[in-house]
Amino acid sequence: MAKPKKKTIITVATTGAWPKKENNPNVPMTPSEIADDIYACWKAGAAIAHIHMRDDDGNGVMDPAKFAETVKLLHERYPECDIIINMTTSGDIHADDEIRVQHVRDLKPEMASYDCGSMNWLNSGLFINSPQFLENCGLLFQEVGTKPEIEAFDPGMIGNAAYYIKKGVLKTPVHFQFCMGCANGIPGTMKNLIFMKETAEELVGKDNFTWSCFGVGHSAMEMLYGAVALGGHIRVGMEDNVMYARGQLADCNAQFVERAVRVIKEYGNDVATPDEAREMLGLK
Repeated sequence: MAKPKKKTIITVATTGAWPKKENNPNVPMTPSEIADDIYACWKAGAAIAHIHMRDDDGNGVMDPAKFAETVKLLHERYPECDIIINMTTSGDIHADDEIRVQHVRDLKPEMASYDCGSMNWLNSGLFINSPQFLENCGLLFQEVGTKPEIEAFDPGMIGNAAYYIKKGVLKTPVHFQFCMGCANGIPGTMKNLIFMKETAEELVGKDNFTWSCFGVGHSAMEMLYGAVALGGHIRVGMEDNVMYARGQLADCNAQFVERAVRVIKEYGNDVATPDEAREMLGLK
């Protein structure tokens, strides 16, 4: 009897805080555009949607009303869409700690990002995730039943996660998102992806985490293939890349999802449905 195929989860990061229409006119920006885009990506095979909000000028904003409007539109327009909503807590580096989590407190999403350390962001500013913020954020997530997606931009952030697991701020099994190829973060290479995975195994324990990754820019395809080959999950979307290929702007986020589906199936895995992803991530 044949062994069941491994399930690979696709997360789509539709918008992010940076790319604007001038970078790619197809980036969804408004709650209406984002809701429609999430639905198209769900139909294409995404199990998780990682979402950011934008203000009227297209800048990243942590506006609880916009998060609520996006989710409301998605559910009203597409009641059949059971995609997992994963909300950012870092859509505006100028937002204070309270506004960064207010939408999580209000909406209680199934998942939300947990950026496990501070760094210089894109050589232009400070991305601060203080010890106090990380402790308060982790405890809030436990209170409202939201699963942290632990975004790790370098191995030190995996070490931070291990510390907060010991303190009880994070509960195992945790879910890592290895953020590869970001400016001032770890470069997106296979060698470094293996190192991130092995670091998590050493510090957290092989049975105590699941993981996904994405690659920014030219490292996107290497990380896509690498994640599938190493047994992880994958994130794609215009938050990380506005180009589908060299010299070719992406038509839509679903285009990235469709390619990820092809890679996963060619490798011999199956694409996880949202409910299968819930089971794998302990959301049920």
